[in-house]
Amino acid sequence: MNAPRIPRMPQARPAPSSASSPSRGLRVLAGIAVVFGLMTIVSGGRALFGGPEARAAVGAAVGFVLGFNFLAGFAYVAAGIGLWRLQRWAAWLALAIAAGTAIVAAAFAWHVAGGGAYETRTVGALALRLSFWVIAAVVGWRAIVPR
Repeated sequence: MNAPRIPRMPQARPAPSSASSPSRGLRVLAGIAVVFGLMTIVSGGRALFGGPEARAAVGAAVGFVLGFNFLAGFAYVAAGIGLWRLQRWAAWLALAIAAGTAIVAAAFAWHVAGGGAYETRTVGALALRLSFWVIAAVVGWRAIVPR
């Protein structure tokens, strides 16, 4: 007589990445945000508070863009640390940084359209910053904020 056959339980599949286990991409973005923020603080501080040589090196930098970027550097560091630690506020901060950068970029475009002096590299820098923070906000939001 044969023993009754016991059905096998299906193998458990690993759960998709959740807020308790951050994706590698989020960790990379968080690290980049901190480094980017520290570099922004140093370069912006040098341009704003350095001597005549430092000020001459930035050329026709637009003051409100330079000031915003310097202050935003501190927010970059905070957001990076918060994203690394999976803090919900960090996803909001990344979104706020992206929105603030977009507003400053629009004001910069208005300044340029009005014939104001500017450095061409500012266009690229604003585009890079805006792109990075939009990506960081989207990735952070998806990884941290519950649906």
